[in-house]
Amino acid sequence: MFIGILYLFLTFVICFILVHLIKLAHMGLKSTKKKPEPPPEKKPEPKPEPVYYIVEKKRSKKASYSEPKEIKFKK
Repeated sequence: MFIGILYLFLTFVICFILVHLIKLAHMGLKSTKKKPEPPPEKKPEPKPEPVYYIVEKKRSKKASYSEPKEIKFKK
């Protein structure tokens, strides 16, 4: 009688392990067949346009200089 219970228990354990091994193998095969997603394309940041300043030179030695004028060139 005890040998029958032992066989039943061993059969259950072996079937349980086999079913889970097959499921894990199937999941592993599915994951290797998937193509990796390409990384999202990053847009390059626009470079700021160069700013040029014109500084006026005064002839008198005591006079103060005015603020530089900003010039932006359009493309």
